[in-house]
Amino acid sequence: MTENEFLLEDRIAKIKATVEKYGEDNFYISYSGGKDSNVLSALVDMALPKNRIPRVYANTGIELNMVRDFVFEQQKHDDRIQVIKPSVPIKKMLEEEGYPFKSKHHSLHVKRYQMCGKEYKSVRAYLGEEPTVSWGPRYTCPNILRYQFDPTYRLRISDVCCVAMKEKPMTEWAKENNKPYTMIGLMREEGGRRSNANCLAFKGKKFFAFQPLAVVTKPWENWFIEKRKVDIPALYYPPFNFVRTGCKGCPFAQDLQEELDTLEKFFPNERKQCEIIWKPVYDEYRRLGYRLKKPYENDHVEGQLTFTDIDMNIGTE
Repeated sequence: MTENEFLLEDRIAKIKATVEKYGEDNFYISYSGGKDSNVLSALVDMALPKNRIPRVYANTGIELNMVRDFVFEQQKHDDRIQVIKPSVPIKKMLEEEGYPFKSKHHSLHVKRYQMCGKEYKSVRAYLGEEPTVSWGPRYTCPNILRYQFDPTYRLRISDVCCVAMKEKPMTEWAKENNKPYTMIGLMREEGGRRSNANCLAFKGKKFFAFQPLAVVTKPWENWFIEKRKVDIPALYYPPFNFVRTGCKGCPFAQDLQEELDTLEKFFPNERKQCEIIWKPVYDEYRRLGYRLKKPYENDHVEGQLTFTDIDMNIGTE
C-alpha cells in the first residue's frame, strides 16, 4: 500500500467513525463547487455509500460563473445539492459591514479600530503599541497601511464578507433543517487561519464541524482526483489553470493581479464585475502599488455592468 492509499483508507475510516458517532442525519456539507468540496463529497460517498447528506451551496452572485454553472449542472443529477442565497446583496453588505483589505487578519483589526478606536488590546498589539500575547495578532501592521488606523480614514473595512455572504446563510439553513454539524473541505496546507485546523472542531466542548481534509496535501488531493475521476470545474484545467475558485477578484487573494489577468483574457465581463464590486479597495491597492500593478483598461468590453446586474445574478442559472 502506498502512502497515498494509506491516507485514503485513513480518511474513509475517519469519516465513517465520525458520522456514526454524531449521526448522519445531523450533517451537511458546506459545498462551494470547487476542488476541495468536490473531493470531500467524493470521499464521503466512498465512506458512506448511498448517503443522503445535503451539499449546501451559497449562490452569492460573486462566484465565478463557470463554478456556479458547474454546481447547477451537478444539481440536475444529484438532488442532495441544495442552493441557497444570502439575505443581503453584496453591495449593501459591503456598504454596511465594510470591504475586505489585505487579509482577514488586517481587516479584523481595522474594523475593531473603526468601531472602538484603540480600546481593543489586540489592536494596540497589531500597531506595536502593546506586547504581542498568545491570543493576539501574530504580525504587526505594515507601515504602509498604518494610515488606516486614523479617525479621518473613511473607507469601511471588515473581515466578515465570507461570513455574511456564505457562513450566515448556511447557518440559518442548517438551523431551519435541523443539521447541527457541518463538513468543510478545509486544509491546513492552505495556511493563514487554516494552518491550525483540526479534523474535529469544537466551540468549547461542543462539536460543530468536521474537517476531514485538514491533514491532506494538495499533491494527495490531485492524486485522489485522478484516481477516482472526481468531476471538478473546468477552470482548474488548461487553458484557465485556476488555483483557487472563490469569490471573483477577492481582494484577499495574494495572486490577485494574475487572477484578474486570466479573467481579462477569458471572461472580460467577469473581469469588469470585479472592478465594480471591489472598486474602493482596488483603487487603494493601485495607489499603494500593492497587489495590483496595472491600470484597468476596459474600452473593449461591450455593455456596462452595474451592481444591479451583479445582485440580480444571485439565484439565477
